[in-house]
Amino acid sequence: MAERVFITGMGMISAIGSNVVENLRSLRLQQSGLGYTRYVETIHKETLPVGEVKYSTEELAHMASVEQPGGFTRTTLLGLIAIREALESAGIANAAELPAALINASTVGGMCDTEKVYFDILDPQKEGTFLQYIDVLDCADCTQRMADATGIREYVTTISTACSSSANALMYGARLIQQGLVDRAVCGGTEALTRFTINGFNSLKNIDKQFCRPFDQHRNGLNLGEGAAYLILESESLAKRRGARVLAELSGWCNTNEAFHPTAPSPEGDGAYEAMKNALAMSGRTVNDVQYVNVHGTATLNNDVSEGKALERLFGTDVPRFSSTKPFTGHTLAAAAAIEAIYAVLSIGQQVVFPNLNFSEKMEELAIVPETQLIEEYPVQNVISNSFGFGGNNASLVFSKYEG
Repeated sequence: MAERVFITGMGMISAIGSNVVENLRSLRLQQSGLGYTRYVETIHKETLPVGEVKYSTEELAHMASVEQPGGFTRTTLLGLIAIREALESAGIANAAELPAALINASTVGGMCDTEKVYFDILDPQKEGTFLQYIDVLDCADCTQRMADATGIREYVTTISTACSSSANALMYGARLIQQGLVDRAVCGGTEALTRFTINGFNSLKNIDKQFCRPFDQHRNGLNLGEGAAYLILESESLAKRRGARVLAELSGWCNTNEAFHPTAPSPEGDGAYEAMKNALAMSGRTVNDVQYVNVHGTATLNNDVSEGKALERLFGTDVPRFSSTKPFTGHTLAAAAAIEAIYAVLSIGQQVVFPNLNFSEKMEELAIVPETQLIEEYPVQNVISNSFGFGGNNASLVFSKYEG
């Protein structure tokens, strides 16, 4: 019989806090982290809102205890801060104490620093410290540096499936545990804001110049964000053997690909529907067992229609409370699914449903509306967390209250 997969630790940094406690506090206070960038040199600096972590790269190096930050990108430093909190949260002083996996996600790796020296790199006559940033463009560079820093060596890999990247990292880690290849997997993702991604999404006309409005009739696109989040997954047998505190169970998961369009989902939500349905079936729960859905909810014209229709197809007229937390953090791309996985676990642990900020009017294509109020003391037993990416990469995770 396959092992159950438990979450025993979490760590994160985002625009609304530099750790899990600060994130939860901001969610409860309904304080968004959206604003204008201080650290990205872009012509859109004063026009396009972003969810930026409130620390300079030098300050992040200090927080990550990196004494010689040469070659350590903002992406890597965000990841190191989050992964160390996750390990500490799980009571793991030495991550190398037993064979473990590190499954890390990123979409553009160290692009945040490489793009600053791009023209220097192109000049073969130039020499200087900028050369140490050539290799960091590889998404695996930040993964390897985190593996070196934590001592995890048994199984280390990088996943890049656009906005569902860290959901797939969590799935992969859980599968390794279920198959008995490792007893512990550290899974998540890290992403830093870059001119490349800001210009790219702006070219696709997917960025709103106002703060994003998921599932709103007047939504006009997303706001990009940055951050990192990691969850410690452990087999039931390991968690019990070492007396670990279990925060929740990762009870179901599924990824699908409807191959509809490179940058747009199926209008009827085919991929999202299949991902949610199969993840729920794997968890052994039914639609009646779900109290909250943390939706992908980017606030783009296409996504919210597609995801909303998928929710209505799956749940009928009894869609559970749902909300997008991206108006708090911005869309953090590869880190988004791990950040929202932690919010899902917090929803179960704290018995709370987080609000969908900036909503004002129901979408004409849907019969449902998101939850706009913070709801405390709500009996949350099971949460679906959705992440859907370019290329038809759809992923749904089911988190369940731990029943020992």
